Amino acid sequence: MSESRVEVLTGAAVLAVAAAFAVFASQGVGLSRAAGSYELRASFRSVEGVTVGTDVRLAGVKVGTVTSLSLNPQTFMADATVAVKDGIPVPDDSTIMVSSEGLLGGAFVEIQPGGSMTNVEPGGEIEDTQGAVSVIALLMKFVGAAAGDSTTPAEGTATP
Repeated sequence: MSESRVEVLTGAAVLAVAAAFAVFASQGVGLSRAAGSYELRASFRSVEGVTVGTDVRLAGVKVGTVTSLSLNPQTFMADATVAVKDGIPVPDDSTIMVSSEGLLGGAFVEIQPGGSMTNVEPGGEIEDTQGAVSVIALLMKFVGAAAGDSTTPAEGTATP
């Protein structure tokens, strides 16, 4: 009987540790809304490189995290929810965009504040958005333009 009791207690301890780890991990990656923050919504054409837990920055300073991403089946846009620290007002004419930390750097969400005296209410939506720019698509346009320039005859040469 005591062997069975030891097994049950060991199993309970393992489950408690697993539950504590799950709570810790969800807070670490931004799956739960941080205390002392409020949520804002935005819809993007593309959120390439952005995941739940991605930094939200204002003037280069981290002010929050992305808490959820989903596809809107009516608009085919990516709906994002971000948690912004309390005490950081976001003017209602602000722009929210997906930016990158350089050519090969990771993506983050950037808020560029507007000049309005009215702020977005908690749970409100930032309507001016700019999605991610695909570096590969830009390189392909550049390579395609360069290839197109090389097929034109040089100035002063006769064409057959």
